[in-house]
Amino acid sequence: MVIWMTGISGAGKTTIANSIIKSYKHKFPNLVNLDGDVIRQMYEDDLGYEEKDRIRQIKRIQKLCLFLENQNLIVIVSALYSNTELMDWNRKNFSEYFEIYLKATIDLVKERDPKGIYEKFAKGEEKNLVGLDIAWHEPKKPNLVIDMDKTKSFSDVKKNIIKNLHFLK
Repeated sequence: MVIWMTGISGAGKTTIANSIIKSYKHKFPNLVNLDGDVIRQMYEDDLGYEEKDRIRQIKRIQKLCLFLENQNLIVIVSALYSNTELMDWNRKNFSEYFEIYLKATIDLVKERDPKGIYEKFAKGEEKNLVGLDIAWHEPKKPNLVIDMDKTKSFSDVKKNIIKNLHFLK
């Protein structure tokens, strides 16, 4: 099974995925996390952040997911970039697929800005930021949409996801 979490930078993908892994790894030892930033580092940051590189990054993650899913692992992905073609590929190629969209406004993620990228963008030190100078393509058919602007805490988000992933209960 592949559980794919997407949303713009700062929406909470990594935080929530790590929290799920921490809470459920003991119960499901076949649970693994593929984080977009970690995958970039594994490939020695050989890609930039232009849209074409972001697409290539997602295709890498998709291939890794397919490899891991074929070994009966449950894969939680936390990856930023999304477009209809990429998400449709997921639905067609993974035996079990659950897509989660952490919907967040630019104002919310600018306020959080855990990596400082929105501040750098405002100063002209950063470019190719999804949602600002690269278009954000909202997922068209997610299984679950969580409005991060209306959510009280990451703990509430995690509970909502677990409630919808029945096997984790």
